Amino acid sequence: MPWTKVYLNVEEMADTLQKEGLRGISYHEAILEAQAQAMESDDRVFIMGEGVDDPGGIFGTTLGLAERFGKDRVMDIPVAENAMTGIAIGAATVGMKPVFVHMRNDFLPMCMDQLVNHAAKLCYMTGGRLHVPLVVRAIIGRGWGSAAQHAQAFHALFMHIPGLKVVMPSTPYDAKGLFLAALDDGNPVMFIEHRWTFNAVGYVPEEMYRVPLGEGIIRREGEDVTIVALSQQVYEAMKAAAILEADGISVEVVDPRTLKPLDEELILSSVSKTRRLVIADVAHRTGSVGAEIVCRIAETSADILVAPIRRVCFPDTPIPASPVLEEAFYPGADDIVEAVREIVKGS
Repeated sequence: MPWTKVYLNVEEMADTLQKEGLRGISYHEAILEAQAQAMESDDRVFIMGEGVDDPGGIFGTTLGLAERFGKDRVMDIPVAENAMTGIAIGAATVGMKPVFVHMRNDFLPMCMDQLVNHAAKLCYMTGGRLHVPLVVRAIIGRGWGSAAQHAQAFHALFMHIPGLKVVMPSTPYDAKGLFLAALDDGNPVMFIEHRWTFNAVGYVPEEMYRVPLGEGIIRREGEDVTIVALSQQVYEAMKAAAILEADGISVEVVDPRTLKPLDEELILSSVSKTRRLVIADVAHRTGSVGAEIVCRIAETSADILVAPIRRVCFPDTPIPASPVLEEAFYPGADDIVEAVREIVKGS
């Protein structure tokens, strides 16, 4: 049975898990545990990336792995992302299972040739004779005044590329289960993690388990409006839903979990019920995942909508460093609440 619950505060989490006799760990601990268990069970798995063996262990997600498995399986690498991606792809084609960690997703543009023209294409171009079981962990999200070059999100770029799968877990349960599923998939998977979810705590089984790629989940059931929320925005959507409930507005929150393949059927089913849609993303508006979802609704079910679709996402400007500008730039629960009220009022 998939774990659907999202905890908005530590007290709620601790109380519920204690009552149900369940184990709770954080998102970053779930990623760490998934990697450790994968490495224990399969000696083909290895981790590479800038700073993976540092004392901080990539925000705690690789902490202690180099000491436990050795630096031949947890490898710090030079600042040469494109070349290192080529090495990871080569290792994958001969049967290894590399996990390439990018502390910041902003470093991925240096790897685009290898990811887009090689990792994504080799299986197709060899008629299935070569596979690339590569997982690229890339961390997105607002930092501490990280600004325009260190706080971007490129998941929509990779969603556009045939041959790449794109995963975006929001909860600790899904972080572990989707990572293990991605590692087993046999195809290159972009595994996108949001820094602001790393301290979120939830139920995570100690044993290994998989969450299937391509299956979204209903985080909260509702009747009046569907919110499709990505990554950290799931938490903001759940906060918004609680606020809107006091106004008598029933919100359904859909978490796609995987962007490619996208669970289009789940989204369409929810929108068919509520007939209103808000999409909350953690990236810029133009050419976004939200734009793709809007297009698919328009192609198949435009006549069911009783109000225009609203998108809650970043403005189409570079990301600011100033705390004051950051506060205005990044959308949250209040922006989602406003978008929902607009379409309910307008219909």
